[in-house]
Amino acid sequence: MDCPLCEAPTRVLESRSTDAGAAVRRRRECSACGHRFTTREGYERSLFVRKRNDRRQPFDRAKLRGGLARAAHKRPVSDAQIDAIADAVQRAVMQAGGELATSAIGELCLNGLGEVDRGAYLQFAGTLPSQDVSLFASDSEFAGSLPTGSVRPKSNSPESPA
Repeated sequence: MDCPLCEAPTRVLESRSTDAGAAVRRRRECSACGHRFTTREGYERSLFVRKRNDRRQPFDRAKLRGGLARAAHKRPVSDAQIDAIADAVQRAVMQAGGELATSAIGELCLNGLGEVDRGAYLQFAGTLPSQDVSLFASDSEFAGSLPTGSVRPKSNSPESPA
């Protein structure tokens, strides 16, 4: 690697594994000007989510974490617990060959939230389409508490007066 200041070759002073072995942090020094800097090398793999309509969408860990955080809003669930669930889902996508269906991701999220907090579990289950929720209802200890359909408003349907 070349120095960012003078573009001369650099040498590695120290290498350390970071992020549980997923990346390497290297301290480098320029042989010409003596400038020291840090580089990080990480494993890059394209991960995808298979939607219900068979479209593929890039896996977005931040989007998943945001959904989990919304479900756990005002619940006794720590950020570390939410991160652990998101990490487990990301590992599952990697182990599945880089692509996983949304229903499987929903099941993994529900399993993780079910172990942490019942309220967050129910809040997350309420955001899933009714056919996705029914897949998990038979295996869940919360089956009697699950909503029967999605709580999302239908976007293209006219509202009927009450």
